[in-house]
Amino acid sequence: MEILVCMKQVPDDSVEIRLGASGEPDLSQAEPQGNAFDTYALELAVRFIEANGGTVTVATVGTENDKVCLRNSLAVGAKASAQIEGVEKADAAVTASLLAAGIKKIEADAGKTFDLILCGRESTDYIGGEVGEILAEKLGLPFVTDVVEVTPGEGKVTSKKELESGYAIVETALPSVFTISKPNYDPRYPSIKSKLAARRAVIPTIGKDALELKDGDLELKLTHVAYKEPPKRAAGVKIKDDDPEAAVAKAFEVLAADKVI
Repeated sequence: MEILVCMKQVPDDSVEIRLGASGEPDLSQAEPQGNAFDTYALELAVRFIEANGGTVTVATVGTENDKVCLRNSLAVGAKASAQIEGVEKADAAVTASLLAAGIKKIEADAGKTFDLILCGRESTDYIGGEVGEILAEKLGLPFVTDVVEVTPGEGKVTSKKELESGYAIVETALPSVFTISKPNYDPRYPSIKSKLAARRAVIPTIGKDALELKDGDLELKLTHVAYKEPPKRAAGVKIKDDDPEAAVAKAFEVLAADKVI
């Protein structure tokens, strides 16, 4: 089984990020890392090939600086990687177009076709949740969202799809595109040996001029206007009264005045 995992490099989401003087997010204190849902996809892929055989390749759309997430992926089980040259301020449609063309280029160069193409269900920076869907459409492949488990079959796979009310079991032919939700395990940590090997790995860059892009593939469908921080929460009303009944009555008066009730 040949599996490709699409990675996105994002700022560390455990760090509080505020807007800087330029009006852009200040990422100076946030280390780059792989998008959390993409790391779930990678762990699912590595576990799958450990049990059933095959190789995992990782790819990202971006710049030379975005190879951090690829090296981290090589350190935890991916065997090959590629950085696809991106464009500034790409939206989901442009990113999916670059991924689709890059995947075809990787397949042509390697002389093989990927059986499974996995993406995280969404990114932790913009939380769009659209790239996987658009990618499947551009590749003309079967597509399942929110997958947490994959079981191999003869020329097909069975996936366990997470629903709000439980799970659905979906059977698709190969190749297929899945977006991965959080499975019931966490991504593994790299060993020191694998981290050192990943640092030395040569990660190829696929330039846009090497891609077979169609007219309109790089046209933005969305226009970014500006960033805005959420409004600060207004101070609440404190009611101090030793008499519980009086306190409740005052609380209802405040709610009624604010037209909450």
